Amino acid sequence: MQREITQPDRLLNEEGELKTKGYSKKMILEYDRQHIKAPFYKIKEWDYYLISNEEFAIALTVADNSYLGLVSVSLLDFRYPWYKTTSVLIPFTFGRLKLPSTSQKGNIQYKNRKVQVEFLNNGVTRNLRMYMKNFNGHKDFECDFLLYDEPEDSVVMAIPFEEDRKAFYYNQKINCIKVQGIARYDDKEYAFHPKSSFATLDWGRGVWTYNNTWYWGSASGLVDGKPFGFNIGYGFGDTSAATENMLFYEGKAHKLSDVSFEIPIIEEEYKYMEPWRFTSSDQRFEMSFTPILDREDFMSVGIISSDQHQVFGLFSGRAILDNGEIIHVENFLGFAERVSNKW
Repeated sequence: MQREITQPDRLLNEEGELKTKGYSKKMILEYDRQHIKAPFYKIKEWDYYLISNEEFAIALTVADNSYLGLVSVSLLDFRYPWYKTTSVLIPFTFGRLKLPSTSQKGNIQYKNRKVQVEFLNNGVTRNLRMYMKNFNGHKDFECDFLLYDEPEDSVVMAIPFEEDRKAFYYNQKINCIKVQGIARYDDKEYAFHPKSSFATLDWGRGVWTYNNTWYWGSASGLVDGKPFGFNIGYGFGDTSAATENMLFYEGKAHKLSDVSFEIPIIEEEYKYMEPWRFTSSDQRFEMSFTPILDREDFMSVGIISSDQHQVFGLFSGRAILDNGEIIHVENFLGFAERVSNKW
């Protein structure tokens, strides 16, 4: 079942439960933190941006996960390959970071002795600035990006959790955003030009259960000179009403059904750097995936832990649009991840 939400409404009812379940192509449901009836320490909010081209990428995150917030930067260079991730932890935020209630406009600003971040969104363009002191040893990091000309369609999910009626996952993924800007690290400049670079936004708000494992994949680029991308994934609550699997071609969304991640396992251990496969129940997404690097990250603070494997690599295969048109890709850069959180 793929239930599309087409009418604006409140996200939650008076009891703090989802009023409607499914997906939409635009953010039309109203999220308000004050409407949540679950314990305040279960609220999770984040903005994650990935800026990438075929040579390197920058990932920027601001998250307010109630009893632990963070500001994070990842620099990835696919030519070597090499990556570095540094996160600044902020204890007991509980909404103090004031993340906007919509992805359509609003600013995020935070500063301490280690990091300074601005995600500025005026409803037309987004300006992302980050400075992190001692990002890698004594080497600092800074970046300044302008995001503009967002595609008409995205994928927005309003999904419950079976085990808790007041838990929900409200999320938007926007692919193929035009971007230009520069990152600086270790006396090097990483330039991102609009003709070869794209940004992706993962905007999440919700109430989560404690123990979760999810799978997510995404890619944005050009096919025969036209913007093409996709978002695939599962494990984010009860997806019986809809999946978040979507193709994007020239700004328009094309809905997919279930997509499975086939990660190699040898002797009960995931082999993330071996080739993967992706298959869909509707046979509209069939891809092989050759890893380049595994951006693995493990964090454990008290009862909170996160085991992440975000694997960047090359997709090859085919995707079929709603009208039956076949999009063939060869060595199309993107990522796929498996993340286990106790939070």
